[in-house]
Amino acid sequence: MITIIDYGLGNIRAFVNLYERLNIKIKIAHLPDDLKEASKIILPGVGAFDHAMMQLNHSGMRDELEKQVLLNKIPVVGICVGMQMLAKSSEEGKLQGLGWIEGNVKIFDASQIPYKTRLPHMGWNTINPINESPLLYGFNKESRFYFLHSYYFVCDNAENVIATTEYGIVYASAVKKDNIFGIQFHPEKSHFNGIQLLHNFAKF
Repeated sequence: MITIIDYGLGNIRAFVNLYERLNIKIKIAHLPDDLKEASKIILPGVGAFDHAMMQLNHSGMRDELEKQVLLNKIPVVGICVGMQMLAKSSEEGKLQGLGWIEGNVKIFDASQIPYKTRLPHMGWNTINPINESPLLYGFNKESRFYFLHSYYFVCDNAENVIATTEYGIVYASAVKKDNIFGIQFHPEKSHFNGIQLLHNFAKF
């Protein structure tokens, strides 16, 4: 059962609609018990890092989430701010992240971005898969996804980076450690490619 965590942030209904189109069962988790039968977990996120961490902590689901992911090894994908929450910390806030993937979140240096509109990084951009992963099956360096963010994930270990994107610098747009995945872009807003990625996540 694909289970998406509803802690007050993220495009929950968009994910539900896409999985229903794929005829894949999806459940919305509002309480810790809702996570106990999950076979895959989606951690969405929009907005500011500290607000997202506070919302997750106050939801009452964090302990059960960590049990399922860290002990039971249930695959999880963090999306946008949900990916950034996987890090130890963020320059956007003061709270600690989940720390599931070693690294920190930094703000783009706007002076390095050679475009009229600099921040946020908003709109369509390509990803470059650099390490094999079932999440990115079927994609290549011309595959485009929708982005909306001003901060990016810096992994301590290069082997955790599975795709990069260029926006002034080359940064990690998808990460992985064991059963834990993160993607900076929004598959629910990325049309055909987003649907394919969500299908990949459901099937591996």
